[in-house]
Amino acid sequence: MPSATNLYLDFEIDGSPPARALSVLAAVIEAAAIASVLIRPAHDVPLNVEASRAIIAAVQKNGIAALVASSVDDASKLGADGIHLPWSRDIVPQFKTLRQSAPAGTVIGADSGRSRHDAMELGEAGADYVAFGVPPHVEDREKAAERQLDLIAWWSDLFEVPCVAFDVPDAGAAHLLSEAGADFVCVRLTSADIEADAIARISELSEALRMPEPAK
Repeated sequence: MPSATNLYLDFEIDGSPPARALSVLAAVIEAAAIASVLIRPAHDVPLNVEASRAIIAAVQKNGIAALVASSVDDASKLGADGIHLPWSRDIVPQFKTLRQSAPAGTVIGADSGRSRHDAMELGEAGADYVAFGVPPHVEDREKAAERQLDLIAWWSDLFEVPCVAFDVPDAGAAHLLSEAGADFVCVRLTSADIEADAIARISELSEALRMPEPAK
């Protein structure tokens, strides 16, 4: 199993007060080593500027990269290190436009869905990482998970651009994705999570990334 697999926190902010979000974040950072934090608004909720700015400052204070699922303007205004582009049918042209307009040094990653062609184009266009996720609307989760595992293994064997496994459901999946070569395994939490539950989940995934390969 690759020793370089890191945790990537996908942190969804709802309407909770900033202090609530900061409390959950501080708890999980204390519980496990996290390499990057993606801040995204809850579905159909505008990005909470006050909470996002406070979270980004706290993340960076701990030496962790902070990204937003938003625009260049928002990333600059909030002081984020970069931007994550979720999957869309026009992800490649969307990424290229963003790459051209973003200030030098801005980290930009993108989710290529299940398209190998899009993943390769994103890598060639200068993506800092390529992500492979399992969208919530997918009904056959087992088949989608197998496809994600195959995409991670394919990418890690052929390309140097880091790959991120999004939408990882549990520690078992995290372990398999790490063995397949994922550079980052992403765990999704929300600012409304109970701290003890958030700590338990991220600790479980963190431990899974350190599990030895089973004897054959």
